[in-house]
Amino acid sequence: MARFYSILATACIVMASIVCISAGRKPVTLFMVGDSTMADKEELDASPERGWGQLFPTYLTGNIVVQNHARNGRSTKSFIDQGRWEEVMKRAKKGDIVIIQFGHNDAKKEDPARYSTPEAYAQNLTNMVNEARAKKMHVVLCTSVNRREFAGDTLKQTLGDYPDKARLVAEELGVPLLDLESTSRQWLEHLGDEASKAYFMNVAPGECTKYPEGKIDNTHLREAGALEIGRQAAEMIVSEEDYVECLAPYITFTQGVRYTTPCGVK
Repeated sequence: MARFYSILATACIVMASIVCISAGRKPVTLFMVGDSTMADKEELDASPERGWGQLFPTYLTGNIVVQNHARNGRSTKSFIDQGRWEEVMKRAKKGDIVIIQFGHNDAKKEDPARYSTPEAYAQNLTNMVNEARAKKMHVVLCTSVNRREFAGDTLKQTLGDYPDKARLVAEELGVPLLDLESTSRQWLEHLGDEASKAYFMNVAPGECTKYPEGKIDNTHLREAGALEIGRQAAEMIVSEEDYVECLAPYITFTQGVRYTTPCGVK
């Protein structure tokens, strides 16, 4: 079934391109840039893990192309250092859109290849915004999705100062912000500890071939969780309070599940 949706997404992207080319213009591309909570997962039959960017086309009309460049384990620092941001800038054209979401891995002090202080993280985001704007792109920043970690009935705050830094950069530079830290926190607190397990990678023994002995993972999302976070992002984009003008015309809530297609960058 997952393969069917991937093929369907490919067909929609091809049709969007044909329509735009026949009208004498290139289609708008939405670049998604971030970490594992946003990234495409390739083992669709072996594991239920999905990134919310992978399923975000569910909430998009067919007349926009999506390239998901988000990758597991990346921070602002490693994404830039590995040349991944440069690749996005090479592909981008005037009028394209980029959504940027980092923070989980920037906080990993034990890994100098990824660690960014909150101040360095803010500077990296600032540099990305300025470089994308120099290409005449539209930029949207995201705060990180919360981890599902409860202390009794209380959701733990595990993301440090990084969400506030993203909010500050968005405010200072006048960039739209999808505050997924806030919406995912409200969602998880509403569900509570037990009910929220089903949306994350808490896998029972024998449930999937990749983790035959089971897995407990309260950071990464299952399909239901990825669809929910995508829905939160889409609703913010069209909401009166958070309205994101560059993306709002492409939002729909009437499609079945759709996936991004590989962008060709490993």
